[in-house]
Order: sequence, then structure tokens, then C-alpha cells
Amino acid sequence: MKNQTWRYIWTAVTLVIVVTLAYLANRAVLSSESFSITPILESVILTGAAVYLIIFLFILVLRYAGLLFFSLSEHFIRVFTGKEHFISTQIDLSALPMVSIIVPAYNEGLVIEGALRHLLKLEYKNYEIIVVDDGSTDDTYKRALATAAESIDRRIRVITKANGGKANALNAGAAIARGDLILNMDGDTKLSRRALLNAVKHFDDPKIGGVAGNVKVLNRDNLLTNLQALEYVEGLAMVRTAQGFMHMVSIVPGPLGIFRKTVLAQVGGYDSDTYAEDCDLTLKILMNGWRIGYEAKSIAFVESPTKLLDLLQQRYRWTRGMLQALRKHRSRLWSPRRSGSNFLLLWYMAFEVVIWPFSSVFGSVFFIYIGLQHGLVTVLLFWWLQLTILDVVAALYCIILEEEDLKLTLYVLLFRMFYIVIIDIVKVFAIIEECIGVGMTWGKLNRLGRL
Repeated sequence: MKNQTWRYIWTAVTLVIVVTLAYLANRAVLSSESFSITPILESVILTGAAVYLIIFLFILVLRYAGLLFFSLSEHFIRVFTGKEHFISTQIDLSALPMVSIIVPAYNEGLVIEGALRHLLKLEYKNYEIIVVDDGSTDDTYKRALATAAESIDRRIRVITKANGGKANALNAGAAIARGDLILNMDGDTKLSRRALLNAVKHFDDPKIGGVAGNVKVLNRDNLLTNLQALEYVEGLAMVRTAQGFMHMVSIVPGPLGIFRKTVLAQVGGYDSDTYAEDCDLTLKILMNGWRIGYEAKSIAFVESPTKLLDLLQQRYRWTRGMLQALRKHRSRLWSPRRSGSNFLLLWYMAFEVVIWPFSSVFGSVFFIYIGLQHGLVTVLLFWWLQLTILDVVAALYCIILEEEDLKLTLYVLLFRMFYIVIIDIVKVFAIIEECIGVGMTWGKLNRLGRL
């Protein structure tokens, strides 16, 4: 409790400093004699661009405010209803539903043993583990069999099949699963010991079709992986917590997603026509009238890319995959009556996947241009300052609620000035190439075996 109090004090002080600096910087910019937008407004094109970016920034501020409000509401509900302390000695663990954990694996020889051994330590009684070797060319199948033999209760089953992709492997595992609930994960994932125990309570609600877990970066050993750790905490956890308040999580992540087996059968399982099968499945479940929850205490630790090229390839694939999934439901973007509450969710996704990256890159180019062309460098600094303030506030808020390492706040400036810019540029290229139909392949992230 004492450490938690100091975390709140530290966060409050930092927020006061950030807001004060932002206020002083804004006053300095606006009162500066060099700050004049007259040369810009003399051009119709530049005027239109400036108005567009002001509207974009306004929407962005509303987005952050909305996410902060709904995620905080979800946090308070969990605390005051006792959901944070769900685990009790009075619970009959043997009475909980059976869960089938499906682990698709393609050339995961370095990490499969560690992932399976962690699964055997889960604080849950009624579960099975199904490893689906998707035609690996390394020793994944052999290592999985060896680990299965170590299990005294024969909890692990290992099957092998011709390579057909991740979606096909997950469907193959679901076809032989004995559980009422199915947990799908990646072969490079380490689950927290109470991941199942914390997640299954959501299925007491008969309207819940799936539950998303909380994904965190495991290998925080260089600048790039620490930036990704901050991104996962701020960019993913906060969004899912806010969406969880409304039971409308837009993407159940591949490393940890739990579904009713009957729901998977109803929507036809995973499709192989996108590069983001997790996003596609989530949208199918939502469009069929089910709700999707989020459990912050069900944590999946993943090995993130340590090299810039691997990271960019990953984000390129994610962006194209999400755009493909969104395009499959594009008719609902223009049908609010048919879509119901999912109408707003789909437009939120469209904003995140398409509008935000383009606007961010466009804004950077625009302000660099007017800064150099018209000598308005202060305007460029003002633009970056606003976005950085949003990142600092969101990062502090998420870190305190997630009980994360406060050192991640040290990466906020680099996160905004370099990391996000590079990621957004990659997203723009991905969107353009998806629209013109440029071919692509899955690719394979090289593992370091950190599990």
C-alpha cells in the first residue's frame, strides 16, 4: 500500500509539471511576435490543410479523453465490485468449466518448451493443452512431444499437420478440443499463472462470447523493446480497458484470447483470408450479437522484435490485416441501424487504422514545410508539444493503473518524436499497398528463446 501511495504521488506531481509546462509553452508560442498564421491563410490549400489538422487534433484529444474516462470507469467498477479480488479460498476450482488451450506452432523450437512448461503451472485444474504443429521444418514437433511426456497427468496433446497457416492450425485444434471454453495463444507466449482463473469469471455473463487478455512485452532489454513495452501499455491496454467497459473489445489478441466453443462454431472459426485472423474473428463475433470482454489480470508475456526491420515488417502485416478485416464488414460502416453499437466501433477502427496514420504523417510534413517556408518553427514545436502532452498523460495514467515500471515514462519523448513517426509511415505504406493490391507473405519473426 505504501509503494502504491508513492506511485500516485509521483504521478500527480509529474502531471502537474507536464500541464504547467504545456500551459507556459502555449502562452509563449501564441504571444510570440513570430507567431503569425497570416502567410498560411493567404493560401487556400494551406488553409484547408490547417483546418483539417486542427479538426484531427481536436478528435485526437476527444479520443484520449474518452479512453481515459471509460478505462478509469472500468477500473473503479472492478475495485468497488470486488472483481480485483476474485480469487478466494472458497472457490471450488474443480467446478470451473473445462478450458482447452490451443497452441499453434510453426518453427517455434526455441520457445515451445518454455511456453508449455509455463502452461503446466497454471493455477487451474480443469484444462487441457493442444499443440498443433503446423508443418514445422525445425524440431518444434519433437520438442513439444518431449515436453508432453514430462506431464504426469498427460495434460498435453500434440498433433502435426501439413502447413496451412495459423488460422487453419487454430481451427484444427478447436475441432478436437474437449473444453467448453477455448483459449487460443501463440507459441512464443508465457501466460500468467492466474490467466485462466481471472478470465473465466467473465463467462458468467451469458452474452459474453469472448474475453481478451492483457499482452505485455517480456524482453525489455534494449531501446526498441522498451518502446514497444510502453506502446503495449499505453496504446493497447488502455484501449482494451476502455472497450471492456462496454464489452466491445475490437481485437482479441492472438497471444491470449478465450472463447466459448459454441461461439467459434457459430461464426465458422477463423478465416484464412486476412493477415489479422484475430481481428477478423473478433469482428465476426461482435457482428453476430455477442459481447467481448477484457481481463487486465490475465496476462500474456510475449517476445517482441529486437530489430527495427522485424518490427516494421510486423506492423506492416498488422495494418494490412486489420484493413482486410475491416473491409470484410465495410457495408456496416454505412448502416447504423443494422450495425447497432458496432457502428461506432467500426468507425473507431477506421479512424485508428486509416485516418490516424495518414493524418499524423501529413501533419508532420505540413508543419515542417510551413516551419521552413514561413519561418514558423514555433508552430512545428507547438504541434509536437500537443501530441507529446497527450502521450505523457496517457502513459502516466496507464502505467499507474497497470502497476508497470515507472521507468517507461523516460521513453515518452522518444516514443512520440521518433518511434510513432516511423510506425505511422510504415502504416501509410501498408494502407496504400493494400489498396492497390501489392502481394505480401506472412513472414516469420526470428525468436531468441527468452521464454
